[in-house]
Amino acid sequence: MGTEAAHGVAAVLKALADPLRLRMLSFLTTSPTGEACVCDIAGVADVSQPTVSHHLKVLKDVGVLTSERRGTWVWYRVAPDVRGAVTALLDSFAPAALDAGRHRDRPLAGLVDADATLTRVAEGLASRFPDLAPDLVLRTVRESYAALARGAGVTAHLVPTAQRFAVQRLTDITRTAAGGSHVPQVLFVCVANAGRSQLAAALLHHHAGDAVIARSAGSAPAGAVHATVRPLLEELGTDAEAVFPKPLTDDAVRAADVVVTMGCGDTCPILPGTRYEDWVVGDPALASPEGVAAIRDDIDARVRALLADLLPSTTDRPEEHPR
Repeated sequence: MGTEAAHGVAAVLKALADPLRLRMLSFLTTSPTGEACVCDIAGVADVSQPTVSHHLKVLKDVGVLTSERRGTWVWYRVAPDVRGAVTALLDSFAPAALDAGRHRDRPLAGLVDADATLTRVAEGLASRFPDLAPDLVLRTVRESYAALARGAGVTAHLVPTAQRFAVQRLTDITRTAAGGSHVPQVLFVCVANAGRSQLAAALLHHHAGDAVIARSAGSAPAGAVHATVRPLLEELGTDAEAVFPKPLTDDAVRAADVVVTMGCGDTCPILPGTRYEDWVVGDPALASPEGVAAIRDDIDARVRALLADLLPSTTDRPEEHPR
């Protein structure tokens, strides 16, 4: 990086290095309209409007925000040129920074040469999926291992984790080859696949049981499920280790009847005949306990609406809502 570029990037990072400004960015990016006025932000941040205006001006001066006056109020939104960078900051870097301390002492040693082990795993799975070519099974196992290894969060148990991932992928491949099934399948996709998407899948399974297949994936998966989400998953009877972050694959999209994106942008492939929905919800990894509960309730309401559409005969059971 050249000196001039370093100074420019440092100026933006300095402007972002303030807790209130980060909260403002998070509020703006999770707003249904993608914008907010000073009065809205002041109410959430619990500070005066002049204070909010000052911080918003700092972000605007470095090009992170744009503004537009309408009547007596000024409305702010993330500048289009940096929207992708802001999304990466809030959805990938920020949760990873919070989790870094938790994983600092985790052993990272994996197999030096996993090829022989992966071959044995593939041989075992070949009999479980007799309709698939053995070469396809082996390739899927190896790809699953390599994809998870890049996350570096599950290296201590990488082979069994990769085996579980491969089983899911092979199941999806078999479903697609068979022309689908009478059981609808929903794929929830977010960036890190470490919070929102797992929570949505767990809520769907909680309400529908085996009547709907729930999957989750991430466009840039993290190393582990966020600490703030684990208790919510436990309340729903879901093991956080079993729903480890996993990368988005084409076979998962092909097998899905509905794909729900949750802040992952345009990374999800669009396939004909598949229903797509985009849910704008907050990230529980960065929220307060009250915020996490509100996000859970928001996702739960959306899941219930989706389920009512997929299975119209399903009756709503409010008493089963997790608390």
